[in-house]
Amino acid sequence: MLGLSGGIDSALTAAVAVDALGPERVRCVMMPSPYTSRESLEDAAEVARLLGIRLDSISIDPAMTSFSGMLKNVFEGLPADVTEENVQARTRGLLLMAISNKLGYMLLTTGNKSEMSVGYATLYGDMCGGFSVLKDIYKTTVFALSHWRNQCRPNGFRGPAGRVIPQRVIDKPPTAELRPNQTDQDTLPPYTELDGILTALIEDEASIEDVAKRGYDAATVRRVWRMIDRAEYKRRQAPPGVKITRRAFGRDRRYPITNGFTDWV
Repeated sequence: MLGLSGGIDSALTAAVAVDALGPERVRCVMMPSPYTSRESLEDAAEVARLLGIRLDSISIDPAMTSFSGMLKNVFEGLPADVTEENVQARTRGLLLMAISNKLGYMLLTTGNKSEMSVGYATLYGDMCGGFSVLKDIYKTTVFALSHWRNQCRPNGFRGPAGRVIPQRVIDKPPTAELRPNQTDQDTLPPYTELDGILTALIEDEASIEDVAKRGYDAATVRRVWRMIDRAEYKRRQAPPGVKITRRAFGRDRRYPITNGFTDWV
């Protein structure tokens, strides 16, 4: 089972699960908040229809209201920030884990390698789960695989032939929808640029200076490296997943969580 958000990562994860196990053995849950767009609701429903899988819907509005009330006195006078966004992600993680526990399903996480590289994930939220399908797959590869799966169904796949991921899911700007009008590029470089930098830093183990010589802005490369370095503690707590590259997070690439070398970058 997995959370189906209407975004491309969860759509591709669902498609992989269906191709591996068959639609009758995959179950998805949509967990809308006040920030969830109508398009996301429609896209999640369309993904479930194309794949032939069950889709449940559980609103997290009541939980958001309850947490806001419980934390009101402690947070008094403080503006809303990423804390409230993380509460949403952790509410969804709690619901998915509860369903997994009660019904006996293996919960899949849907985050990709680009997000995990820079820490664009929430501990005990969207990182909850027992297996990560996209753990070693960069975002640009997620797009490429989605295009490919819509055109190909190799022998042995248990999912349907033809389009399984709506074109709108592929085309729309990636967003976590944790606040109004949010997109990933509010805080991250464009994925075509980010993935090039990540590939150089992680797969090629290039220095910041060498990556900048490949045509990338030096300040951006430095910022991305710092994000990678600071996210090590999150990756240590991520579930296992598929390995397809030379430097999958885990045994292939382990850096100290704390060290005295942060100033050199």
